[in-house]
Amino acid sequence: MTMAATFAKRLIGSRSSQILGGAANSTSTAATSVARAFCSSSTTPITATMFPGDGIGPEIAESVKQVFTTAGVPINWEEHYVSTEIDPRTQSFLTWESLESVRRNKVGLKGPMATPIGKGHRSLNLTLRKELNLYANVRPCYSLPGYKTRYDDVNLITIRENTEGEYSGLEHQVVRGVVESLKIITRQASLRVAEYAFHYAKTHGRERVSAIHKANIMQKTDGLFLKCCREVAEKYPEITYEEVVIDNCCMMLVKNPALFDVLVMPNLYGDIISDLCAGLVGGLGLTPSCNIGEDGVALAEAVHGSAPDIAGKNLANPTALLLSGVMMLRHLKLNEQAEQIHSAIINTIAEGKYRTADLGGTSTTTEFTKAICDHL
Repeated sequence: MTMAATFAKRLIGSRSSQILGGAANSTSTAATSVARAFCSSSTTPITATMFPGDGIGPEIAESVKQVFTTAGVPINWEEHYVSTEIDPRTQSFLTWESLESVRRNKVGLKGPMATPIGKGHRSLNLTLRKELNLYANVRPCYSLPGYKTRYDDVNLITIRENTEGEYSGLEHQVVRGVVESLKIITRQASLRVAEYAFHYAKTHGRERVSAIHKANIMQKTDGLFLKCCREVAEKYPEITYEEVVIDNCCMMLVKNPALFDVLVMPNLYGDIISDLCAGLVGGLGLTPSCNIGEDGVALAEAVHGSAPDIAGKNLANPTALLLSGVMMLRHLKLNEQAEQIHSAIINTIAEGKYRTADLGGTSTTTEFTKAICDHL
């Protein structure tokens, strides 16, 4: 194991190895039974749903399949593609059969999906979150050894409420020229994500949870969110709890990201802050993500765009989807294969010989993927 891999392992350690399991169980006993079923035999093939996605999605999904095969991961992919027509059962381009696949398999991996802007179509990502009840988005942001950015000590977790807020999808025209969008905050959803965040912090050796808000302006909605966070915080006296206004949080993250540990926040703020944090460590192309469902579902995903401008040109960087796949493997208790793949990715990037254009290199997707496989 190289120095880079050793550092990465120490940096992430047990924090990422259990990034989904323990905290998800705080709100659902179903997740426990699912995890036990998955880890009963590491040699029995596991069926997982894969959404290759749009644009560069199929290319980076192929990279994941190649790396997983080389690492000997016992997994069978059940692939589903975005439809070209609206499915009336889901009111989106995602078919009901694809959603049923995730419900049945309880685990999946998703590439980038593009929703036409301003066309009146229901967001594909919103459809997945709503239909599968994926209530928490967990995104680790940590500095990668050997890849230089403005910061070298970033190691934080953003936990985003995933089902309501400004993304409830409730918009209408009041009169011509005036439209209204409703922000929904509920006690149930706020308590659920707050409990997840604190339990996560406790089980992963984290010391601080920061609730991000704008309650000084949105006193009712964000006020309720903070009230729920305070209520949960009382049950975890060993965890330091603080409340940070969203705009101040952005400034503090840019000045000194080491001030934060675990951040929990409503939907829109989470969307913004998680991308900001990704920028601190090199961008969305290096950032993994996983969505947690109350019924035991875990859907890992690459959160970057579909990059249609380079689709089919063999230029895409598969790192984010690969690292998200590693999160999925840890959820399945396939920790040995997860660690092998993670180390191979870190070593490949750290060596610098094979990097895609967005990482400052000239390698193709195929060359970068082969380099990772060679490290396995």
